[in-house]
Amino acid sequence: MSELYQLTATEVVALMRRGEIDSIELVEASIRRIEAVDAEINALPIHCFDRARAQARELSAAVHADNARSLLGLPIAVKDYNDVGGIRTTYGSPIYADNVANTSDATVARLERNGAIPIAKSNVPEWAGGHTFNPIFGITRNPWDTRLSAGGSSGGSAAAVASGSVWLATGNDLGGSLRTPASFNGIVGLRPGPGRVPRGARLPAFDVLWVEGPMARCVSDVALMLDAGAGHAIDDPLSFDDHGDSFLGALQGDELPKRVAFSADLAIVPMAREIADICKSAAERVRDLGAEITDQIPDFTGALDGFRALRAALFATMMGPILADHRNQISPDIVENIERGLNITPNEVFEAERIRSQLYHRMVTFFQSHDLLICPAASVPPFPVEQRYVEEIDGRPCETYIDWFSITFALTMTSCPVVSLPCGFTAEGLPVGIQIVGKPRGEAMLLRVAHRLEKIYGVAEQLPIDPRTPA
Repeated sequence: MSELYQLTATEVVALMRRGEIDSIELVEASIRRIEAVDAEINALPIHCFDRARAQARELSAAVHADNARSLLGLPIAVKDYNDVGGIRTTYGSPIYADNVANTSDATVARLERNGAIPIAKSNVPEWAGGHTFNPIFGITRNPWDTRLSAGGSSGGSAAAVASGSVWLATGNDLGGSLRTPASFNGIVGLRPGPGRVPRGARLPAFDVLWVEGPMARCVSDVALMLDAGAGHAIDDPLSFDDHGDSFLGALQGDELPKRVAFSADLAIVPMAREIADICKSAAERVRDLGAEITDQIPDFTGALDGFRALRAALFATMMGPILADHRNQISPDIVENIERGLNITPNEVFEAERIRSQLYHRMVTFFQSHDLLICPAASVPPFPVEQRYVEEIDGRPCETYIDWFSITFALTMTSCPVVSLPCGFTAEGLPVGIQIVGKPRGEAMLLRVAHRLEKIYGVAEQLPIDPRTPA
């Protein structure tokens, strides 16, 4: 047998279901791998090892045996924006450096009820951002090249998965925080539609920009984690139960797309030429599934300005009181975001909401003639860790520190599910991903198509990797 960390989550859960291994073995295998590689990438700075061992000893296989969606004691990483009971949650901020959560939040609690065991917290940017570094734990590095960024804000989760430290990790996604690091690290990340995965009470209850989603090495593992994490929680009024087939089972379905649209830039964002070419070639492989490809995409006019306004309003809602009390302990970029929200005009909010509503209905119309929309998952390859953010793309300057991932936040405005799927490599051997956008509540079809394409692209077969620092 291969070392356990080299197997997929789907494979090790199947072994546990057959009684060939147990949760304690997996916990110890994960701890050994973390201790072997994490010093090089700094993906998992907060450890829950003793808690995980205790949970593994107490987990009753008999109780979980009849639960087809249980992870049966599989260790996972939890992003440090989510609460795990009895463990620190810092948000990457010195204000909360010693904050210990009393209970797990709705996202984590549901996973724990379905047999997940948090083994570590993954590193994050301070409060938000597309590059994972903060004043408490420092920089998370990309295991494909430790000189480069792992992306963000789920960079710690993505790097931990790619390096084999854990089989699964939680991510969350506001403007691309799950999809960008998935692309940078060559793994799969799913931004589900709002309500599919319950969210904790820290977030505004009726916000639909921020969602929680699974991250894994392959599509079947993402589906496995979605089965364990999806459903209704009282903390989240938008969450709902789904009594349909499991997402893992849906991967074997026969329904495939007949018509797919591809765009390298959604007609609104800058894009590095090499990335555009790689993603275009990858999208062409959809023909192997019998689909026609067009360039007839929805009109995304106004989506970027609308997102910036709504994101600013969300930051002000969540962090206005924190800014009032702790301004000197918050990074200037985040202060600027909060103040932008505090100073936003009613007309800007009204216009952003009109744009969002119009875009959603354009997507509904688009899906009357198409099954999927495909575009790149990032406008650039991973960049040096010394850079705070990308300042220009293909010679075009970025106006703000978030503009370089506008290819993802434009899609946030649609409220459609999106999967980030690795599809190839740059000339320097760095991972490149595509985004595949599905119909509202269309996660099952989305994952099925991604599962088929994953076999064509062959990137998942190269994971996990040992951290690399090229000469």
